[in-house]
Amino acid sequence: MSLVTLLPFIVLIGAMFLMTRSAKKKQQQAADMRNQMQPGSGVRTIGGMYGTVKEVSDDTVLLDAGPGVELLFAKNAIGAVLSDDEYNRIVHGIEHDLKSDVVPDDASSLTETDEPAAASDEKSVDLGKKDESDETEEPSETVAAEAKTEDAPKKSEGDADAK
Repeated sequence: MSLVTLLPFIVLIGAMFLMTRSAKKKQQQAADMRNQMQPGSGVRTIGGMYGTVKEVSDDTVLLDAGPGVELLFAKNAIGAVLSDDEYNRIVHGIEHDLKSDVVPDDASSLTETDEPAAASDEKSVDLGKKDESDETEEPSETVAAEAKTEDAPKKSEGDADAK
């Protein structure tokens, strides 16, 4: 057998190895996350339920889901261990100071300076729109010509002098 015929099989085996390796790595990370759970930390189950860890045993976790509500879950059912800020934001609606994280709707606050605005000596750019105050009066000759064309009866091709 030549190398050319074996090359597809080698590539296929290499791809399978890489895929199983990445899957094992993800499973190991999830197991480490579940093993690091401690009482008092906020978690989200794979079903989307939020709770606070009350007790951790070898295979199970006891969650406090509300006043007087304790739920027993398998460790594998824990989807994520949340940080305190994230848990409080989701469950209790408590926001931390987001003032520094907020991006303004417009960029005017980003470009403000302490200097006064530049003098209006510069000529403004005409973008084709005219305000009523900016319109200049038309010359009287043009107005008179438009009035004559409006007053004159209009003839169309079908309106010949038929009597």
